[in-house]
Amino acid sequence: MNLHNTKKCYSILRFFCYFICLAYLTCCCYAAPRIIGGFPVTIDRYPSLVQVEFRSLFAQTWSQSCAANILNEKYVLSAAHCFFGLFYSPALRRIRAGTTYRNSGGSVVEVEREFNHPTFGQNGADGDITVVRLAGYGLEFNPVIKPVYVVHPQSVIPDNQPVIHAGWGTTELGTASDVLRDVTVFTVNREICRERYATLEEPLPITENMICAGLLDVGGRDACQGDSGGPLYFGNTLIGVVSFGEGCANATFPGVSTSVGPYVQWIQSVAF
Repeated sequence: MNLHNTKKCYSILRFFCYFICLAYLTCCCYAAPRIIGGFPVTIDRYPSLVQVEFRSLFAQTWSQSCAANILNEKYVLSAAHCFFGLFYSPALRRIRAGTTYRNSGGSVVEVEREFNHPTFGQNGADGDITVVRLAGYGLEFNPVIKPVYVVHPQSVIPDNQPVIHAGWGTTELGTASDVLRDVTVFTVNREICRERYATLEEPLPITENMICAGLLDVGGRDACQGDSGGPLYFGNTLIGVVSFGEGCANATFPGVSTSVGPYVQWIQSVAF
């Protein structure tokens, strides 16, 4: 091979590697999509919670990387950033429902298409919510596969209230959990949360469409990588879907979820 062709091949390879890295960052590192400090539970406790599995572009293997919440047999609710990116395709996502164990058991259903909220991407993580339509007949309900109770659109959750994250994401050991876990945290005043995130080198907007939760100035409990799109519960009601945070279980920066209430009308227009 002559020098000209060698340089050309090198340029193509470098260009290809650049976009592979960009796709990885988009899909997996969305401002630390984010169970730290929690305990193992079984799926019968959260039967509306499902795994979102990603298929590797090259190895053709599937692995749980996000979570979602069952709205009805045909639709689930998740974070938009889990269904977005340079190489995103519905064919590279599937749903696993009705199992305590990560990547095994339960029922697997393919994804037909996503409906990311139209404001997603316009103002930081605002609008980080998606309604996902499942392929075929969708899910078959049973004692461990049930729809979630969605918050009333006019509901206001006070500060300092106990709320719950559940999922299969990264634990304090630094690896994804093999079993479902949950953790209790507390809602944080939005203005305090906004002030904290404004101090970052690259400030992140905290909008009226977000809920902040954690152990403020203590840390040690949170959702983490792999929990994105999963639930934030107030009692047994879904009030948020995990969106982002500054690391995980940070004492200064609480975790941030997309507030479901402001989007209920839109969710109903898409899924019901």
